[in-house]
Amino acid sequence: MLDMQTLYLIVPLAPLLGAALAGLLGWAIGRTLSHILTIAGVAVSLVVSWIIFQDVLAGHTYNGTVYTWMVLGDLRFEVGFLIDPLSALMMLVVTFVSLMVHIYTIGYMHGDPGYQRFFSYISLFTFSMLMLVMSNNFLQLFFGWEAVGLVSYLLIGFWYTKETAIYANLKAFLVNRVGDFGFILGIGLVLAYFGSLDYASVFAKAPQMANETITLFPGKPWMLMTVIGILLFIGAMGKSAQVPLHVWLPDSMEGPTPISALIHAATMVTAGIFMVARMSPLYELSDTALSFVMVIGAITALFMGFLGVVQNDIKRIIAYSTLSQLGYMTVALGASAYSVAIFHLMTHAFFKALLFLAAGSVIIALHHNQDIRYMGGLRKYMPITWVTSLIGSLALIGTPFLSGFYSKDSIIEAVKLSHLPGSGFAYFAVTLGVFVTAFYSFRMYFLVFHGKERFHQGHAHDNKPDPHHADHHGGTPHETPWVVTGPLLALALPSLAIGYMTIDPLLFGDYFGNAIYVSDHHPVMRELNHHFHGAAAMALHAVTTLPFWLMTAGVGLSWFFYLVRPDIPAMLMRRFSFVHGMLVNKYWFDELYSWLFAGGARLLGGGLWRRGDVAIIDGIIINGSTRLVAAFSRLLSAFQSGYIYHYAFAMIIGVFALVTWFARLN
Repeated sequence: MLDMQTLYLIVPLAPLLGAALAGLLGWAIGRTLSHILTIAGVAVSLVVSWIIFQDVLAGHTYNGTVYTWMVLGDLRFEVGFLIDPLSALMMLVVTFVSLMVHIYTIGYMHGDPGYQRFFSYISLFTFSMLMLVMSNNFLQLFFGWEAVGLVSYLLIGFWYTKETAIYANLKAFLVNRVGDFGFILGIGLVLAYFGSLDYASVFAKAPQMANETITLFPGKPWMLMTVIGILLFIGAMGKSAQVPLHVWLPDSMEGPTPISALIHAATMVTAGIFMVARMSPLYELSDTALSFVMVIGAITALFMGFLGVVQNDIKRIIAYSTLSQLGYMTVALGASAYSVAIFHLMTHAFFKALLFLAAGSVIIALHHNQDIRYMGGLRKYMPITWVTSLIGSLALIGTPFLSGFYSKDSIIEAVKLSHLPGSGFAYFAVTLGVFVTAFYSFRMYFLVFHGKERFHQGHAHDNKPDPHHADHHGGTPHETPWVVTGPLLALALPSLAIGYMTIDPLLFGDYFGNAIYVSDHHPVMRELNHHFHGAAAMALHAVTTLPFWLMTAGVGLSWFFYLVRPDIPAMLMRRFSFVHGMLVNKYWFDELYSWLFAGGARLLGGGLWRRGDVAIIDGIIINGSTRLVAAFSRLLSAFQSGYIYHYAFAMIIGVFALVTWFARLN
């Protein structure tokens, strides 16, 4: 019988082994064995994660070192695991969604020349994410943090012959480096002031540091915990795509659809949410940091939702939905409702992975066309994809009794109860966001599955550079194979029921225990508990609340605009052309960054080249020294005339100078 420490090791190492075999030996073992080995690795990880989860439910936690990498004086750099209710839940979510994506990939990437490489990457991604969520220290957290960033770069640019994919993965990499710079500065401050990178040591010492200040600018002391909290959250803003570091996520849809589901539903983008929840003992010591987190999340939740309304690419609509939902999670973190944020992270992982994979199923059926304007009427051709998409959409908009309802409504209520600065704006943003989410989600749903068939009119663009699919254009769509529809059905079940089943223990029971710390100064969860009378009662009460009617209005307006009177959106687009242009151009963030940072870097580089390289280095140091030597040589050559009286004169002058010098010395 394996002991628990061995099981903890198996969870991340099983996907790593599969990734190594498929990546290094894929050419020799072939496609079938490559996907069998990687799927088996993730399946083993899921089964072992479930065993560990049951062990944690029995009250057993673990915090220990696996490997000591380096010791510097009293400072230890270690690889270690922290197995508690928070990490156990994350391990289950990551491995389950990853397994569904692995199985789905067999159908989606069939015929792709990079098949083995793709399976290797997604297994390596799973390993990286598991190392992040299981870490018990900041060093390992940073390793997992950077590893998921690296593998996401490889996955987004998987089709490396596409210029748009290369641009997208470079953009994701660079934007995440900006966030990671803040993240590592925060870790550096933790190390400098706490003298340790171990979570338990840092959290134990945190209350003593509550009143510690740090001077960033002369005469302006800042609270240390505020600075650490904001710097760590800047890292989360990059990974979890919060404004203004959100620009990479929509472009990352250039990667294959399984990646969209894996990276942008359950794993990489939720790393920042998980990290802030894990750091709750630090954030609870700074109201300023919590307000900052809440306001950034509110801006993201509302304004990124608006962008989903004008998108026509099926994957980009879901990507903006992801941005908006990440904003909801971030708002919950800022309101000190960490358990609600993790709850929404879990429910969102299931229904968002379902929506991405359903979108991929549609894309396969329509020969890799992604424009919803060239779809319509697919309900009768693809019944399983239609039903699962409907479930995912209903869960996303917060339909009572479905999983998304419980987590989303809990966030709205938690923010309403918060008294931190910025909570009023956050409540307005997340409430209005309900209408926006319902509108753009069902705009996509109605245009894809209902109305008249438009898929014979042409193709907007073919996202997949795969010649194997070219000969299928123009055929009638049909349901995708079981390796695609099977994961859809498996994800649809938790999208329906997981919220109803788990809201009580996760939010109002003692599931998280000591894994999440909430100060007595932030009583949001305690007040939320007073209003909770069971999952069924919560859903029934919802029909009397504002969010429910905003959701209903969003669905109804979407139905009217896109099925009854499709001429109205076109008229509104013309009448409000500036607003439409602003949304299509994504508030001009890309143009601003291109002008300010890329243009600024080019301007700075050009100035340094002209002033530094040409003027100083070439002009003064290199060419100047040449001219100086040449001038000195011309001066000396004037004395080399060949006449003896010139040399005698020079000797006399020299003797006179020496005598004068010696006379002055004496």
